[in-house]
Amino acid sequence: MAAPRLLAPDFARGGMLLLILLSNTAFFLYAGDYTRSDNYPDPTSVADSVTQFLMLALLDVRVYPLFAFLVGYGIVQTLTRRMAAGATQDEAAATIRSRNRWLFAFGFVHAALLLSTEVLAAYGLIGLVLCALFLRGSERRLRAGILTGVGLLALVFAAAAAALALITVLSPAGEAVALTDGGARYLLSGAAEENYLVSVLFRLPTWVVLLFINGFGVVLPTAILIGMWAARHRVLEEPERHRTLIRRVAVIGTALGLAGALPGALKHVGAFDPAPYYGLSDTAMTLTAWTSGLAGGLGYVALFVLLSGFLTRRGRPPVVVTSVAALGKRSLSGYLSHSIVLVPVLSAWGLGLGAHLTSFTMALFALGLWLVTVVVAALMERGGRRGPFEVLLRRLSLRKRPRQLSGR
Repeated sequence: MAAPRLLAPDFARGGMLLLILLSNTAFFLYAGDYTRSDNYPDPTSVADSVTQFLMLALLDVRVYPLFAFLVGYGIVQTLTRRMAAGATQDEAAATIRSRNRWLFAFGFVHAALLLSTEVLAAYGLIGLVLCALFLRGSERRLRAGILTGVGLLALVFAAAAAALALITVLSPAGEAVALTDGGARYLLSGAAEENYLVSVLFRLPTWVVLLFINGFGVVLPTAILIGMWAARHRVLEEPERHRTLIRRVAVIGTALGLAGALPGALKHVGAFDPAPYYGLSDTAMTLTAWTSGLAGGLGYVALFVLLSGFLTRRGRPPVVVTSVAALGKRSLSGYLSHSIVLVPVLSAWGLGLGAHLTSFTMALFALGLWLVTVVVAALMERGGRRGPFEVLLRRLSLRKRPRQLSGR
């Protein structure tokens, strides 16, 4: 008899989809003025300013490490389940390799048709490399990989934070010269293009650059390795046994993530303004936010685990928890469905709604779309129906290749 599916990871995936959706919709605000920042248009209200501050402080570069951890956890769980079902270790590993290759293919199609900032291909690429090196490797090798990644991120974070502190203290305000802005965020998605085929020419180069950054960077691979380690030790299956670890990660990880992102968020709203010193202060703030993203993402995972445990401790989980978990159980379908709806609705080549929204109203749009998919997923769970893209990926991953004839 199969073990019951864990609630906490699915609840985390379901909540994570809202955070990803909020992050992605910011690439479709193409009608505003971008005089203050490349990331967000100039706010038109206090609500816009608050929304942008919260996005920068709590969300940007924290969501994908969160999901990357769950990807790594799921890889080890898939290996375990396949072997429990009677597959050999080699057969189970082959299924995982096939799944990662198909994830990469899904990501390419997703980027070409809809969303340049998609991350499926990066997870597939990283998964292929890390599974070859670590999936069946020793505990010592896995820990060495994690420590190497964490050490590199800690080194860059410390250097960037020190540089920012020195620039702030030593550089006289007004004497430095800032670098030229690189362009508004919406340019990366082609959202402002009225011709769909032209928008593809914007999306694919952006996707290639982001694939390189995510695939060959340090944050996402390290998050996946930590997820693999956590799955080996059954951290989410046995949260009570690991409660001290989970609590520490929730507090320390969330605090480090916030500390790394806070300088950039405060600068964006005008509460912190170090001398630019030829753009070095902006570079330092970008690096502190990026390198602390792993800690923030892991902190959010731990918070989701603690929250789901708290809400379910007194008996049957509340309907809100099971509904969000139902979406998390169908996270691939939810993720792709969000793109299928939001990109044509918001882009200039589609309905063009993005031209009429601000940061605050865009966040409301994202929340509404997420709630719709939560309801749909809950209804599918009640009817015993799996996510369509999960079914497709499973069929492709498990498809057997024809055996070659011997002696030929």
